[in-house]
Amino acid sequence: MIPAVENSVSANAFRPGDVVATRKGLTIEIGNTDAEGRVILADALAEAAAEEPDLVIDFATLTGAARVALGTELPALFCNDDETAGALLAAAGDVDDPLWRMPLWQGYTKEIEGKIADLNNAPSGRFGGAITAALFLERFAEGIERWAHIDLMAWMTSAKPGRPAGGEAMGLRAAFEMIRRRYG
Repeated sequence: MIPAVENSVSANAFRPGDVVATRKGLTIEIGNTDAEGRVILADALAEAAAEEPDLVIDFATLTGAARVALGTELPALFCNDDETAGALLAAAGDVDDPLWRMPLWQGYTKEIEGKIADLNNAPSGRFGGAITAALFLERFAEGIERWAHIDLMAWMTSAKPGRPAGGEAMGLRAAFEMIRRRYG
């Protein structure tokens, strides 16, 4: 599935305070219009969950908070299954495609609760932004036994051997290697 949006201002763009109904039946209060990607990714995860897959891995340039925490070259990995996270991290090391596991810290779930809807797409506080974004997505990944979310920049700011500056498929080689090992 490829959920994609264009983030532009227009007459039909959503506004702060709008409430959006989701495929899962939860409502989302729009706390920040720049956090539109997680809104459509939520519907894709709900659709994926309905198909009862063995594994779902989503990739998104979801938060600047992950960049602040880990820098531009190290994607954040959130995963609801320790075995899958370990397999992804092992594959990442083997194919030189680094990932760093971050916690799905349930103590922050209160941050994504909406005031006028079930959830808020972007809490007002600046702390734990990558974690709260992943917790938001986790609500839509319920029922997926093995779910991983990779929050990446997808852009190399400087060239490295075999990896020129510009667009970069961060985490993709690691995911492919883990899938090849597990299902190949």
